[in-house]
Amino acid sequence: MTRAMDRTGIADLIVAKLTAERGRARLEFQQPGRIGSTWIDDLLPVELAGRLYDLFPDSDRMTLKRSIKELKYVAAQMDAYDPLLEEALYAFQDPRVVELIGEITGLGALEPDDKLYAGGISVMKKGGYLRPHLDNSHDAGQGRYRVLNLLYYVTPDWEEADGGSLQLWDNGPLTEPRTIGSRFNRLVLMITDKGSWHSVNEIRADGRRCCVSNYYFSAQSPEASDYFHATSFRGEKAGVSDMIMQADNALRTTILKTLPGAYKNPHVYKK
Repeated sequence: MTRAMDRTGIADLIVAKLTAERGRARLEFQQPGRIGSTWIDDLLPVELAGRLYDLFPDSDRMTLKRSIKELKYVAAQMDAYDPLLEEALYAFQDPRVVELIGEITGLGALEPDDKLYAGGISVMKKGGYLRPHLDNSHDAGQGRYRVLNLLYYVTPDWEEADGGSLQLWDNGPLTEPRTIGSRFNRLVLMITDKGSWHSVNEIRADGRRCCVSNYYFSAQSPEASDYFHATSFRGEKAGVSDMIMQADNALRTTILKTLPGAYKNPHVYKK
């Protein structure tokens, strides 16, 4: 594998793009009164981004997550797939990339996650969705805060009308979300804190929405105080489903806080 196609070479390309977009992206991400977020379009050369899409595994080689909360396929055991996918994913963990993203977001002491706790790759097909939710507040050991999502979309010719857009609920659940489309070759940065409610609207197209996901952690709380919660879902509208999810959120948060280690998320890269 040549340097241009290994994680260092791909990181070189990401660094160049982030450097060029740094000022605009910083202003976008740090706008007050909403969930911290921005996006960088045309992140990698079109040929490379298209190649990553072509290398995504068939859905039957991934884990299906299906409930009233979500419908998607995920994978973190990256050595089971083409090496280029792993190289691209870990390019986002290059120290230079992490430093630039820290400058853009204003978040301190960012730490990438080589075990891909809840990260890796994901596929959503027609009918797939992700209800409004807060990501779990900490890493598996509950020692660091999960502070940033990096979502890189690689499905060519994907339109917002196809669904699968990231929706940010700036004013909380049961309001109106702000939408960021999952456009081809787009990187989205989104803060994760105790108010960053987000979702993915239903896939309406016949294709596959493919995403490369990384999460950054930090020993520092992104808030002014400490907090803890399990992954917490809500309904898009008030009703029975929303009440059930709220009760489930409270129960799981209590269990995890009272009995650390009671549940271990199997979605990690077992090296």
